[in-house]
Amino acid sequence: MEKKICIGERWIGKNEPAFIIAEMSANHNMDYERAKKIIKGVKDAGADAVKLQTYTPDTITIDCDNDYFQINQGTLWDGTTLYKLYQRAYTPWEWQADLKAYAESLGLICFSSPFDFSAVDFLESIDVPAYKVASFEITDIPLIRKIARLGKPILISTGIAYLKDIELAMQVCREEENDKVILLKCTSTYPSPYEDMNLETITALQNTFDCIVGLSDHSMGYTVPITAIAKGAKVIEKHVTLHRSDGGADAEFSMEMDEFKEMCKQIRIAEAALGKVSFDLTEAQKKEREHSRSLFVVCDMKKGERFSPENVRSIRPGFGMHTKYYDQILGKIAATDIKKGTPMNWSLIDSGEN
Repeated sequence: MEKKICIGERWIGKNEPAFIIAEMSANHNMDYERAKKIIKGVKDAGADAVKLQTYTPDTITIDCDNDYFQINQGTLWDGTTLYKLYQRAYTPWEWQADLKAYAESLGLICFSSPFDFSAVDFLESIDVPAYKVASFEITDIPLIRKIARLGKPILISTGIAYLKDIELAMQVCREEENDKVILLKCTSTYPSPYEDMNLETITALQNTFDCIVGLSDHSMGYTVPITAIAKGAKVIEKHVTLHRSDGGADAEFSMEMDEFKEMCKQIRIAEAALGKVSFDLTEAQKKEREHSRSLFVVCDMKKGERFSPENVRSIRPGFGMHTKYYDQILGKIAATDIKKGTPMNWSLIDSGEN
């Protein structure tokens, strides 16, 4: 039975178009009007949904500058602390209900990634239709359990997860009787090198967990998302910004609007090309089939003359006898005079031949 999950009024499943999510993240740069411009931009570009992040510096970490809280893993954000990064990256909660209403007025689905219990409670108060568990929260089992109990669809990124982490997260969701889970293949480096994407894992996730699978992508460009579509991804998530040159915590690996629009276009083209399993021919293909090979008389023949490789050949077009009869025809006698260019058929053969 085909698995399908509904977010808002949008169905996600094998025979549905890919669900395209624009991740705003920190790219609002603490400007509410800029956040609205991003939402309008991704709607015009072809997104199905826009995603926010719901945390404050104090709900995601603590204000501490000892070695444990320094960022020094070779990232874009090295040289600061977690707390200072999140101070400039978080989306003010007082914006989020209005941004959700604005997105919905444009026909977009809007939901968020919560990072603690208070964020879940807040998002429930504004009635989000789904939840995203970010890569680094896949190990927060109490958070996943709280979200799962709500019974809403959950998208879980796997960027820093070992297989055992994914198994545990899925087990918790199923213990809470929530099977509305979409796993997102993810590589948590920013930007992600192409050689680290390992998109073959999409198929493995589908087979292992019997669920809908998508891609949360931090690579540059849209080659990886298009390839993921070909591997069966039914959700694509990409960070977006107005202009990378505007700066911001996530700007460097985010798509600008024209790039995001082109990605959406290419995804829909890829889906159209993938189509379905079919050995039927379209009417246009049937017409083109007329130019396939068949048996023709290729030089003038007299009645009583024998058919031979010199006067019967497999050539284009396809109006003659099927080529599979070639060997049966050779050596037979012509029943009548035949003009060069005549499609071969059984009536041209003398049926009374001994």
